[in-house]
Amino acid sequence: MGLSQARLNEGIDHVAAQEPKVAAALDRVGYPEPRIRETGYKTLLRTIVGQQVSVAAATSMWNKLEAELGEDFTPACLLGRDFDTLRACGLSRQKQGYARSLCELVTAGAVDFDALPADDEEAIAELTQIKGIGRWSAEIYLLFAEGRGDMWPAGDLAVQEGLRRILDLSERPSEKETRALAEGWSPHRGAMAIFTWHAYANPAL
Repeated sequence: MGLSQARLNEGIDHVAAQEPKVAAALDRVGYPEPRIRETGYKTLLRTIVGQQVSVAAATSMWNKLEAELGEDFTPACLLGRDFDTLRACGLSRQKQGYARSLCELVTAGAVDFDALPADDEEAIAELTQIKGIGRWSAEIYLLFAEGRGDMWPAGDLAVQEGLRRILDLSERPSEKETRALAEGWSPHRGAMAIFTWHAYANPAL
């Protein structure tokens, strides 16, 4: 599971104790709520379904997919449906390709969500072999589903902007700068990533 409220608060408190600007931001916006997803292929499949569409459209597609396949559908269920059936659920040709790649890898045992490498970079490398899953999607999965506490999706624009607000920077940092700024926060960067999203969405900053 993802980071619990206790682990989230503990991580943010640890960084706030060494970063006065983080402490000041915490006083203004408070602690974020946990972001927890279930482990397994469905969380990544839902990420694929939601790519480049609105939240409402993604929810609609997912509901149609579950109506067609059943709420507890297996990878084999999806692989057994033809193009037109999945297209009727809203999945484009590209998304179907990504979804089939994921389900084929899971069925073949090439990706085992119960036994991903303990090393974060190795786990990211294994997940990004799936078509349609880039580094950001892998990092989000490992943070939200597995609760890996040092995930830091530095390429996320909201993380960058949230960091700018928290640290009162003159401009949004680049991905490279975002990684460098958080180096000293390890092993609590996952909690801080969730805090930056919280700060980004909070008008108090």
